[in-house]
Amino acid sequence: MIDTIAEILPRHIKYMLARTSSTIIKNLEEIRIRVNKPIMLRTHENEFAIFENGICKITQGYIATKADLEGILKFASGFSLYALEDELRSGFITISGGHRIGVVGKAVIDNKNLKTLTNISAINIRVAREVIGAGNKIVPYIYKNKRVCNTLIVSPPKCGKTTILRDIIRNLSNGESLGTSYNVGLVDERSEIAACFMGVPQNDVGLRTDVLDAAPKAQGINMLLRSMSPDIIAVDEIGKDEDYKAIFDALIVGVSVICTIHGYGLEDCLNKPLLKDMLDKKLFDRIVVLSNCPKVGTVSKIIDVGNNFSEI
Repeated sequence: MIDTIAEILPRHIKYMLARTSSTIIKNLEEIRIRVNKPIMLRTHENEFAIFENGICKITQGYIATKADLEGILKFASGFSLYALEDELRSGFITISGGHRIGVVGKAVIDNKNLKTLTNISAINIRVAREVIGAGNKIVPYIYKNKRVCNTLIVSPPKCGKTTILRDIIRNLSNGESLGTSYNVGLVDERSEIAACFMGVPQNDVGLRTDVLDAAPKAQGINMLLRSMSPDIIAVDEIGKDEDYKAIFDALIVGVSVICTIHGYGLEDCLNKPLLKDMLDKKLFDRIVVLSNCPKVGTVSKIIDVGNNFSEI
């Protein structure tokens, strides 16, 4: 799982990671590396520091240096940071295996726009983790009258919405649960769902999924509608006014839409004016609400919008 992460780490950090408990590595979600601060390993429930003998107290952890961060970025870029300028402008780099490296540092501004980042002071390596089958139980509930329902997945942060969305896409694309397969157009603005590396999805998003990587959601939706004739469009983390407009354009031409949004339930959705208008007009059919109790990815309720917002 973390082999491709190990490939970009300096030898001494790789050595420390190799001496870490396999249980921690199995559940690892993030590796946070800050200049002049201890390196932190984060799982869903805990945080650990590392030293030459493995796990240790935070106050005794190995202190990362500027050279450590520079080395990681050089390895991640194939020793050509210039080639990553566009990605640095977005604040993250995707590496082989689908792992994402978030970066912060000094912003270089050109014409009031962020051109790139220099003097990188911290990185956050987010471990890509597929959960094949995570969306299987949901799929039958978002299918009605021989069509995939327009579905909104509502989730607080770190409750598995991207993992669930990815697996629903895979399932529908392969025709796994329904016996019918679909052409899925995926707008992956933050490269988190398919995790494309050099244009190739590192995650399994299905046989019939076309990925538009790193495109703004609204523009991406319109591009897919014009160019790929999708049966379904999938997109993560909608929120801007133009996102809702693009989704509306897809819905009125008969393309099913599956998307996610940050929130804690129906009430949060109804507090967003444009989304409330779409829900009032019954443009969405289903709302799937996620939580992390008792575990990440728990479906707390599925709402039938057309049936007076009743729970299924």
